[in-house]
Amino acid sequence: MNYTVDARGYYGKFGGAYIPEMLYPNVEELRNNYLRIIQGEEFQKEFHGLLKDYVGRPTPLYYAKRLSEKYKAQIYLKREDLCHTGAHKVNNTIGQILLAKQLGKQKIIAETGAGQHGVATATVCALMGMECVVYMGKVDMERQRPNVERMRILGATVVPAVSGNMTLKDATNEAMRHWINHPTDTHYIIGSVVGPHPYPDMVARFQSVISDEIKKQLTEAQGNPFPDYVFACVGGGSNAAGAFYHFLEDEHVNLVAVEAAGKGVDSGESAATTALGKPGVLHGSKTLLMQTDDGQVIEPYSISAGLDYPGIGPIHAHLFDVGRVKFVSATDDEAMNAGIALSRLEGIIPAIESAHAVAVLSQFEFDADDVVIINLSGRGDKDLETYIRWGKY
Repeated sequence: MNYTVDARGYYGKFGGAYIPEMLYPNVEELRNNYLRIIQGEEFQKEFHGLLKDYVGRPTPLYYAKRLSEKYKAQIYLKREDLCHTGAHKVNNTIGQILLAKQLGKQKIIAETGAGQHGVATATVCALMGMECVVYMGKVDMERQRPNVERMRILGATVVPAVSGNMTLKDATNEAMRHWINHPTDTHYIIGSVVGPHPYPDMVARFQSVISDEIKKQLTEAQGNPFPDYVFACVGGGSNAAGAFYHFLEDEHVNLVAVEAAGKGVDSGESAATTALGKPGVLHGSKTLLMQTDDGQVIEPYSISAGLDYPGIGPIHAHLFDVGRVKFVSATDDEAMNAGIALSRLEGIIPAIESAHAVAVLSQFEFDADDVVIINLSGRGDKDLETYIRWGKY
């Protein structure tokens, strides 16, 4: 089974580049140059140098003793929450801004949901002295106010998206409209494994540093690079793509993707794409998408701003389709309870996105010697207001 993108930009029957004619030169420029650039020796030297000295990689692989005792397994947390800016998103923005510079771009745009990708984009734009515009849904701006202010402090212009349900999907729509109107001098840093080819492959490659480190760190800790399970939350799916990347060919490693069930998969307020979606085209690629019978996007819902997206990246649609990754979901309350439990057991307050991955551990029966990795994609600082409003602690 092949889990990598093909020459046409497809993972199995998902992927491709479904784009307006005005964006064709931009996307073709990326497609024709991204591998040559990012595989170059100088690029790799600068990329990994910044990951080490600026981002703080490698992030720890932490043995969670009390969590392990609770679930009777050997549980490790991959601490992406300890990256500079507080989440895994910066791995990708470092890579993409170096690529944009080599392509001669002067301006950067981005979309963001929970705000972590926006902060990571604003951060690297400040680092490189480039103009930055971030689109964010008005609803997300209200529930992620600290990240909005962080972006502004870093010099970014934050533009509210006021269409639809004013969350991540709508921010992405606005960013793509901007790109169409500024095609020559602007690079769009997409934050997840979504969008037209080559974005899903490019983002997955930049985030694959996560699973590369896991293998090395697990070898040091256990004498074996292969865990029994890897868990990661999925909205668009960039942290999961990175955590799964170097294990895809190792069929004995169980890969588990956790979506946001919201108020329940069948409640009408959910973002569990694999349970509710069917093939469709969104934001430039064919993927699994929550939609009506006549193809209109169904508005997603999650208490987590980073998971309320109506689709998943085409790589994940393919992995679900062929059965390589098991997709499960957690409700708002399950995720919030898991976030509080991790805080109390290990002294780590996770992002609500990451708490979804912790929440499903009770759905599995582990052997005592099973090695379980949870990709802790971000920290909970940005979500304190949501934790406070939820209030059940």
